[in-house]
Parts: sequence; structure tokens; C-alpha cells
Amino acid sequence: MPRKDDSGKGGISAKNNGYDASSIRVLKGLEGVRKRPSMYIGDTAKRGLHHILEEVVDNAIDEHLAGHCDRVTIVLHKNGSATIEDNGRGIPVDTHSEMKKPAMEIVMTTLHAGGKFDSKTYRMSGGLHGVGVSVTNALSEWMKVKVKRDGKFYSQEYRRGKATSRMKITGKTDETGTIITFKPDGKIFSETDFDYELMAARLDELSYLNAGLKIEITDERTNKKRSFIHEGGIKSFVTHLNRTKSSIHPEPIYFSEKNDKHEIEVAMQYTDGYVRTVLSFVNGINTIEGGTHEEGWRSALTRAINKYVDEKETLQIKGEDVREGLTAVISLRLQDPQFEGQTKTKLGNSEIKGAVGSVTYDRITSFLEENPQVRGTILIKVLDAARAREAARKAKDLVRRKSILGTGPLPGKLADCQTRDPNKAELFIVEGDSAGGSAKQGRDRVFQAILPLRGKILNTEKARIDKIFANNEVSAMMTAIGTGVSEECDPKKTRYGKVIILADADVDGNHIVTLVLTFFYRYMEPLLNAGNIYVATPPLYSIKQGAKTFYVFNEKEKKRMVEKLGGNVIIQRFKGLGEMNPDQLWETTLDPGNRQLKQMTIEDARIADEIFSTLMGSEVMPRKEFIMKHAGAAKNLDV
Repeated sequence: MPRKDDSGKGGISAKNNGYDASSIRVLKGLEGVRKRPSMYIGDTAKRGLHHILEEVVDNAIDEHLAGHCDRVTIVLHKNGSATIEDNGRGIPVDTHSEMKKPAMEIVMTTLHAGGKFDSKTYRMSGGLHGVGVSVTNALSEWMKVKVKRDGKFYSQEYRRGKATSRMKITGKTDETGTIITFKPDGKIFSETDFDYELMAARLDELSYLNAGLKIEITDERTNKKRSFIHEGGIKSFVTHLNRTKSSIHPEPIYFSEKNDKHEIEVAMQYTDGYVRTVLSFVNGINTIEGGTHEEGWRSALTRAINKYVDEKETLQIKGEDVREGLTAVISLRLQDPQFEGQTKTKLGNSEIKGAVGSVTYDRITSFLEENPQVRGTILIKVLDAARAREAARKAKDLVRRKSILGTGPLPGKLADCQTRDPNKAELFIVEGDSAGGSAKQGRDRVFQAILPLRGKILNTEKARIDKIFANNEVSAMMTAIGTGVSEECDPKKTRYGKVIILADADVDGNHIVTLVLTFFYRYMEPLLNAGNIYVATPPLYSIKQGAKTFYVFNEKEKKRMVEKLGGNVIIQRFKGLGEMNPDQLWETTLDPGNRQLKQMTIEDARIADEIFSTLMGSEVMPRKEFIMKHAGAAKNLDV
């Protein structure tokens, strides 16, 4: 029954519940961006911080795609700001006929204002929605824009998305281009320090995708500087990605197609490994969630390979068999890309699936026809993969059945928690039975489950799927977590909102963490992307003074604490988790109020892929070079 208002008439009183026209707030200008920044940039942590920088870089890349720019320069300044300069046409500065303001000011301060809503100014661009640079401006403490155009130097300044000066002419120049300097707003972002290595990797990636474009980045904080230019384009990209692997045919397979609506480029090369690496891009934007272009490529590749499988072969070849050990880069340039969300991680254009599929099938079948030796090598690998998959099927089905609650037993060594609410439940994957015993005694049984591992798990970087499913430790993890693996992995099915790797704070412990993360990255990547994977940080020392005990996590903290406490201290070095009693383990590592957890996310798929391939793959020299290069950055070595 509807309750009555004060007048006695039926219905709900808007006046009484405080919801009327005065409750409706209209956000002006860029207020909405500052109010809900995550809607536009994903989050306000590291990912979002670099997103606002990439939005400006993307605009410069769009000038290259339009044929007007061959150089982009990025500088990370000591004061936390960044400058992006290109030698494109320069943002228009003439007065807009409707808004009666300079076009530069409109672009910088108005959502959905830009030259990318038709194909006249930018035939193909990454900046689709006209919100990129204005969002960067809105989320910046300040921004300065300089434009070189029409023989003059124009400039304007902004603060938190609003113009603080009028556009003015500051000089003369024979050059063209745009220079944008901005400082991220500390009121918005939880961290404001740009990561040089992360940006350098992204810019290197962009240089492969835009053959002939020179990109430079300088970090004034550390005096680091790198320059990228790759004339070989995505073919060179694949060769670079496979430098830590052994390929089974000498040159990447490359093909392209161009028409008025789209440009399709694909480069791919098989390796003798078992892990696939597929990177896809649309107008230079990394579509980490794939989309219709990837779907078209996958299905066409499978059909093309199946065409050459012997009719007498009883094995059914599936897509996962065809892609085993394959490294591929798919680059699409499109007039009107329809991304799912402003962060542009998945392409939705339905017509592209057929377009990419058609060119892929035609070119792959032609290549295989013209290269019988390579075709034979690829078919042998694909058939071997199919046999391994078939051998793993029963074990995989068993894991799948066990992982569904109520249809089979969970691993015998799993000490499960009482709650069945994944949002509250935590699973600790613990190194060793001894540490597992302490963790089982020290945990909170209501929401914390413990799964001890016996020794170092299988290196899944160098193992085929049948070996992986046959491994007891890996099988136990898959069963306990319950999401399924590979293409079936669904984070929504997880039994635990947090999956936490807990290992000793030494070299062996770090190795085990790397092995477990390798498995998650290769076979449960959606869990990483969903933010479900964590690494616990156990203390390295306990420092006692009288009745008080302090725990520190590295040598630097130990030195600082000893100096602070003065004399009469007893220092204990924990050589392993097994040396900690249950109370100590709870107090330092399990208690949500005191512990230190590191959330594992994939900021850049290519960086993660290269690191895992280098550290855990079969090639020795790349691993040696990596160790030599990064030895100085090693911490907490137990030597």
C-alpha cells in the first residue's frame, strides 16, 4: 500500500522525503569529470594517472595517423608535471562560430568537443569521444598549452579544467605543432609520480604500431632518456616479442589490407613453447580485452589450419591447439571504432569480425600453400597440441567438477574457511607444510582458508597443458579457487575474493611467488585483471626491547628501528615462515589490520609477458642479460 503524505492523499510525499527539483544538481563544464573521475579513466591510482598522460600522447599519435606528424616528445619533469610535444598541425586557434571562443579553449575545457566525430579532419584516430584531453585538463592541478600554427605561437593556461587566462599570441614561429604541459592533481590521484619504465614500454609499443614515427621520452628526475623508431612496424614487433623464445619458422607471417573504411595489419610467428601471446590494437589503442577484430582473426586462423589437416586424422583441431606457442600482433585502423567504455579496452564493431576474418583466412591459406615446409612444421605442432589437450581433458574435467561446490571434494590439504561469501573469503597459498601448519593455527577460521604447497610448483611457462593438469599442486590450486582455467576462467565463480600468495621473505620464497604468478598470468589472467591476486609480505626481522616486539620487512627498516630504539635490543632473523609461531604469523601477516598485501595487477601485458618469458622460459641468454641489468635493484637477498 502506498503510504499517505501529510495531506492525507495517497502517494509518496517528495517534500517529506527531501527529494524534489532542488535535489537535482547540474554539473557544469568539467565538474562531472572531477566528481566521478573513474568513469573516464578507470581509477584514480597508477592506472588512471598514466591514462591521462596517454590521452595526450594519443592525440599526438592521431596527428601521425592523419599524415601530419613524424615526431612526438615526452618529458617527465622534476616537479611531477609532464610535457608532450608533437610536430603536427597544432590545435586550431580561430574563434568557434557558435561558442564565440577560441577552438583551443573549447577543446581543452569542454567534453565531447573535438575534430574526431567525422572523417574529414581525422580519417582514423584513437581519440574517439572528444573527451580525452579535456579529461586530462580537468584532473590536472594546472595545465599550459602552447600551439605553433599559422606562423605564430599561441598559449593559454588552465587550472583544474578551467581557463585562468585568455589565449594570447606570444611570438612567431615557422614550425607547427602542439605542446601540452600538465601536473596531475594530488586531490584526485592517490599517487602522482609517473612511472618512466611503464611509459617507455608503452611508447616503444606505439612506435612499432606506427612505423616511421620517432618517439622520445626523457625523465629529468633520473636523467634517463630513450628514443624509439621502428621502420619494420608490427613485423619487427613480433620478432622483438619472440627474442626470448625459439621460433619454429624464421620470419613472422605478415599480411595487411587497406580500404576506405579500415586498415588491417597482422604479424604472427610460432615458437616451440606452449604459451600464446596475442596483442591487439585499434588505432594504436591496446584493446586488452580483445573484441570483434580478435574474434574474426581467431576463427579464421583455426579454419585455415584445419583446411590442411589430413582427412584421416581423427583428432578435432580446436582454436586453442592452433594458438599454442603463437605470438601475434593484430593492428586495426578504423574510421569509426566503437569501444566498450571510455577506457577503450574492447572493440565492438560487428562488421569488423567478418572483415578481419576474411583477410586472415585468405592470406593464411595462401601462405601455407606457398610454404609447404613451414606448413608441415606448424601442423606437427598443432597436432601435438591437440593430442596433449586430449590427454589433459579427463584431468581438466575432474578439476572442473571438483571446483564446483557440492559436486566433488576440495583438495584434502585445504583448510577451508567457514564463510561461503566470496567477498569475505580469503585463500592463502602457503609455501611448505610447516608454514601451512602455522598459518592454519594462526588464521581466522571464519574467513581465511589455507592451502599449503609442497615445494616449488611446476614451471608452467615450460610445460604443456596435460602436464599442468597432472601436477598435484597446480591441480589443488585450480580446484580450490574454482574459476576454471584458460579461456574458461571466470572471476565471478571464484570461491575467494582474495587469493594471497604467502612465501618466505628470501630468494627461494621469491622464486615460488614467481612460479605461482606465472601460472596465474598464463592460465588465470582474468583473476589478475579483476584484482583478486595478492602477495603477502611477511617480516624479515623481529626486534625485541623489553616486553615490546617490533617487526620490520627489510634491512633499511631494521637499521632505522635499531637506531630509534637504541641499545638493549634482541634481533631475530626469520629464515622462513615455519620459524614463526601462529601468534606471530597472525599478528604480522594474516591480520587484516596489520598485514601488508601487494595487489598484483597487469599494468602492461607486454611487459608482464616479456618478464615471465625471460625469467621462466627456456632461453638462457635473455635471462642472464636481465639479471645483469637489474642486479643492482635486488632487495632482501638471502646470501
